[in-house]
Amino acid sequence: MANLLEIRNLTARRGETVVLQADCLDVPEGEVLAIIGPNGAGKSTLLLALARLLKPSSGEINFRGQPMQAIRDLDYRRRIGLVLQDPLLLDTSVYENVAAGLKFRRLPRTEIEPRVAHWLAQMGVPHLKNRPARQLSGGEAQRVSLARAFALQPDLLLLDEPFSALDAPTRQGLRQDLRQVLAATALTSIFITHDLDEALLLGDQVAVLLGGRLRQVGPPEEVFASPADADVAAFVGVETIVPGQVVNSQDGQVIVEAAGLHLEAVGDLPPGRPVLFCLRPEDITLWPAQAAPASSARNRIAGRILRLAPQGPLARVTLDCGFPLVALITRASAEEMALAEGQAVMASFKATAAHLIPR
Repeated sequence: MANLLEIRNLTARRGETVVLQADCLDVPEGEVLAIIGPNGAGKSTLLLALARLLKPSSGEINFRGQPMQAIRDLDYRRRIGLVLQDPLLLDTSVYENVAAGLKFRRLPRTEIEPRVAHWLAQMGVPHLKNRPARQLSGGEAQRVSLARAFALQPDLLLLDEPFSALDAPTRQGLRQDLRQVLAATALTSIFITHDLDEALLLGDQVAVLLGGRLRQVGPPEEVFASPADADVAAFVGVETIVPGQVVNSQDGQVIVEAAGLHLEAVGDLPPGRPVLFCLRPEDITLWPAQAAPASSARNRIAGRILRLAPQGPLARVTLDCGFPLVALITRASAEEMALAEGQAVMASFKATAAHLIPR
C-alpha cells in the first residue's frame, strides 16, 4: 500500500527548545493513524505542521511522494480536512456551515445540496439542517464539524482531540459513529488523542509521542502489549514494571530474577541480560491465599493487599509482593472473595502475559 504521508527527521522548536522530534513516520493510504501521548507531548504541534499552520525547524514531509513545500498552500489545504476540539462553527445554520467550504470551492448547487444532505445523515444530524449553529449542544456541534470536513472529500483528515470536551456518553456514541464512517470511506486520517480507548477503537496504527519525541509506532495491539521502553509502557497502561535479570533462557522460555523471585516469561534474551519485567493489571488473577486453586498460569506470587479502590465496574488492587503489583478485577469478584486491605492473597499470571524490555 502506497504512503500518503512520509515524515523524515522532522523537528519543531520554540526558541532553543525542541518541542517535536519525529525521525520516521509513514501514513499509508486508507489507514487511520492514532497519535497518542499526554498533554504537552507534541501531538498538536505535529498536527499543526501537517496542516501547514506551523513551519517545522527542519526535516521533510512528503505528500503523495511530493515534498510539501513544493505544493502551494491553497492547493494543499484544499486536499485536507481539519476537525479541532472546538468545532468553530460559523454563526449561520447547520446547512450553511456544512456547505461553506463547498461554496468557497464554487461547486454548483446541484452538487452541494445532495452532498450536504448525505453527510448530515451520515453523522446522524439531518434533522438539524435548519437550526442555528449557536443553538447546538457540544456533541451536535462536533457532528456538524465532522460532516463539514467529510463533505469536502479530502485526501487527508486531521482530527485534534475532537471528543475531549464532550461528556462520556456523547463521546462514546460519536466515536463509534466516526469509526463506522472511517471504515466505510477508507479516508486516510490522523487522529490526535490522549485517550487510549479511542486509539484502540479508531487506529489502524498507533504512534506514541512522549516529551516531544516519537517513541514507538505500530499496530495498537503491538504497542499496547509490547511497549518499546519503560516510559511507553507506563503511558499505555503497564502498571507493574520491575527491574530484573535473565537467569535462564531455553526453548523460548525465560526465567527472570526480580525482587528475589523467579518469574517466567516468553522470550529469547540471553542469561545475564538486565530487563524490565512488565505486566498489565488486567492480566493478573487474584485469589485469597488460603483458597488459591490449581492453575495453568506459570507464575504464582504471594502478596498482601495494600489498597483496594473501585474503578467503575472494576476494582483496582495494589499488592505488596516484594514489589508493587497492580491488578484489575471485577468488583463482583472482589466482593465474592471478600477482599480487604491487609489480606494475604495469591496473584497469578501466564508467562505470555509478561513483556520484557531489555535494559
